[in-house]
Amino acid sequence: MDRCLVCDEGMKQALTWRSLLKQAEARAICARCEGKLNRITGETCTMCSRELGGVHITGDLCLDCSRWERNKEWSGYLSKNISLFHYNEYLKDIIAKYKYRGDYALAEVFVPFLKERLKDMEFDLVTVIPLSHERLTERGFNQVQALADLLGIHTVEILTRIHTEKQSKKSRQERMSLPQVFQVMQLDLLEHKSILIIDDIYTTGTTLRHAAKALITAGAKEVSSITLAR
Repeated sequence: MDRCLVCDEGMKQALTWRSLLKQAEARAICARCEGKLNRITGETCTMCSRELGGVHITGDLCLDCSRWERNKEWSGYLSKNISLFHYNEYLKDIIAKYKYRGDYALAEVFVPFLKERLKDMEFDLVTVIPLSHERLTERGFNQVQALADLLGIHTVEILTRIHTEKQSKKSRQERMSLPQVFQVMQLDLLEHKSILIIDDIYTTGTTLRHAAKALITAGAKEVSSITLAR
């Protein structure tokens, strides 16, 4: 019997004609734990996937994205971000175990959900948000690259990252005013290409917009992103 990677309880998989004929992909998380993942649904910001229920909006953008797009320095770089789940306390704990405590196997929990959304997205090249050399040494692995590897997606290493203080320690305003932290490699691969960036969490959007700006400035046609949490 397979065990849930989150709670370690045994999981029974019901045999159906669909599972037998289509060999449906086995989940690495039980139904009870999956139920605690709060999917983003309903009307969302067309740029960042934020749910708009009760949130002030400008047109079809949330207030945050509207502010970004009114800023000439940042307007037009990130085309769209797709996020799968709300960053609630339950998901925060799972990601912390995976990202900071090295529970590498937890990446498998998210693979079916990412595959489901990626099948409808169009792109020429895929890259991941890189870690600085110092942060990679500290963690031992890039948690986003591990997701891409399990997805079976070929990624291109086209960004390098300058080491900075952890984003989680910075205020929103400090994040938005950070200097560029990414540098672009392999410029010849980017020209007129649509790039998809994979990352784990969309917070203020600063990291993804820095990466998108670096890529567009270097010649990419369009940059979109997908993240686990928002």
